[in-house]
Formats: sequence, structure tokens, C-alpha cells
Amino acid sequence: MALTSEATTVWTGDLMKGSGVVTLDSSSAGSFPVNWKARAEGAKNTTNPEELLGAAHASCFSMALANILATAGHSPDSIQTTAAVTFVPGTGVTGSHLLVSARVPGVTEEEFEAFAQDAKLNCPISQALAGISITIEAELA
Repeated sequence: MALTSEATTVWTGDLMKGSGVVTLDSSSAGSFPVNWKARAEGAKNTTNPEELLGAAHASCFSMALANILATAGHSPDSIQTTAAVTFVPGTGVTGSHLLVSARVPGVTEEEFEAFAQDAKLNCPISQALAGISITIEAELA
């Protein structure tokens, strides 16, 4: 069964001086301010599309890795993933770097690296981002 998730942004004004609010409609998890300054320079208490994309990539990767580990007979104690998504004004999104630290009893560093590479290649968000560079640093905690 397919699931469609929704988010809505209401924007007012032009690109440089305007602003918007993005609302996570499906989950009702919250509403977040967005604007160009946050996207191009970064700003406290204001998000941007790349931060939201990073959240999607980090959570998708963690789920994929947990599934791959479980399928191989390993139950992770914890997986922490940070996705650093790079945006270059005038160019667009140029990459996503995954920084992963996990506690997985009974798994060697070599095995873990292979599992992490598999998750990087096969999580649905990584596949959706196939047009950009995706890099990874993965280690056992």
C-alpha cells in the first residue's frame, strides 16, 4: 500500500525579502519558518529546504541500515546519522554527506562499513538524490 505524505509552504513576498512557513501536514509535527537568508547564509530558528532534505535523508538512511542489520541477524543498540546537505546559490543542491555512528553488538568494522554502504545506495531518499554526490563516514561507537 502506498503512502503519500504532505507538507505545505505558504510564501509571501519576493525571494530575497520574503519569507514563508512550511507545515508538516501529514504528521502535524509542526510548522517552521523559511527564508532565503537561511538558505543562502544560515539563520537561527529558521529552516531551509536543505535542512529538511537532510532530515529526510538521515532518517531514511537510519531506517534502511537498521533493516539491513536486522536482516543479517544483528540488532543495533543505536544508530545516529547526520546528513549534511550542501546548497550552492545559483547551482543548487550539490551533495549530501552522511556521518554515521552506531552501536551494533557482534559486528566488525568491515562488516559495518559494508552494511552502511548498502544502506547508502539503497535507502529510498538516497535513490531519489541520485543526481548529487552522496558520501559517507560510518563507524561503530
